[in-house]
Amino acid sequence: MSDSKKLRMQLQCPMPKLDFDVITLGHGSGGTLTNKLLDSGVFDLLSNDILDERHDGAFLEMNGKMAFSTDSFLVSPIFFPGGNIGELAVNGTVNDLAMCGAIPKYLSLSFIIEEGLKMTEFWEILVAIKYACEKAGVKVVTGDTKVVEKGKGDKIFVNTSGVGNIHPKANISEKNIKVGDKIIVSGNIATHGMAIMSVREGLEFDSTIESDTMNLNHTIINLIEQFGEDIHLLTDPTRGGVATVLKEIALSSNIGIDIAQRDLPINDQVASACELLGLDPLYVANEGLFLSFVDASIADAFIETLQKDENGTHAKIIGTVVEEHPKQVIMESAIGGKRVVSMLPGEQLPRIC
Repeated sequence: MSDSKKLRMQLQCPMPKLDFDVITLGHGSGGTLTNKLLDSGVFDLLSNDILDERHDGAFLEMNGKMAFSTDSFLVSPIFFPGGNIGELAVNGTVNDLAMCGAIPKYLSLSFIIEEGLKMTEFWEILVAIKYACEKAGVKVVTGDTKVVEKGKGDKIFVNTSGVGNIHPKANISEKNIKVGDKIIVSGNIATHGMAIMSVREGLEFDSTIESDTMNLNHTIINLIEQFGEDIHLLTDPTRGGVATVLKEIALSSNIGIDIAQRDLPINDQVASACELLGLDPLYVANEGLFLSFVDASIADAFIETLQKDENGTHAKIIGTVVEEHPKQVIMESAIGGKRVVSMLPGEQLPRIC
């Protein structure tokens, strides 16, 4: 969310007057303090017809084939350039559903809060969640809040689960990948991970590197509407980055993948940050990107359509599925050499999503 949008949301959703400034263990007791926290915050801010029932679970009406996904978020710091842990949690699960070819509809939302979290920080996270839900067109319909002792958490952890109906034109599966498929990335790589690391490391650039966290469901559904089953696979390269995701697909599908370094889109400042920290951008996490494996016959039209979308202006074809070297990803370097791209062996950047 941009600074101007954040300000507008905060002005529209001023924090209520409360008789507490920080969250304590009592706010997780299930008693009076819990109800004060939820009534003045979560229920009012995220109000909708289903959540307002305040039952132990949500009553949903769903028809046909559905997708279900869950994810937990423990990013550090919880506020970072371009977003915070709240919108990251919503966007993360919305995007996981979209990668399945689903239309995200309902989310659950659970907090594990460390005692001592300032109520102003919690409110800012809630406002970001409200904004992200409205932008994605989803409803929070159930959830949970727990509070742990000081030192047993790191300010706040968030879990979101989501459900949505599979779009009737979608047929997203690794089984559909075939030789000749083009591999497309929707935008600049490594931006989210470097936004987090630039804050941790105190790196300064001409302009701030901001996380690419955003919902992709509207973009994906538009593409599915136009190209249907010619979109063979969609996936988001979060932890482990583009390299790890491609390697996983090559292994599980027994295919070969060729990519070209010169075709990988990356912001100049992000590339500089990676170089300063000795990090390979191929392995850095992204939060607002997706990879597409599409039939070669639609690749040009797919790119043209995607580049007209605000979430795909930097989209590029980065590779091809090949018969040679099954289970291997081979990258041609900018100077013409070739190297095997392996999976990330460990944790390159801890606590980034």
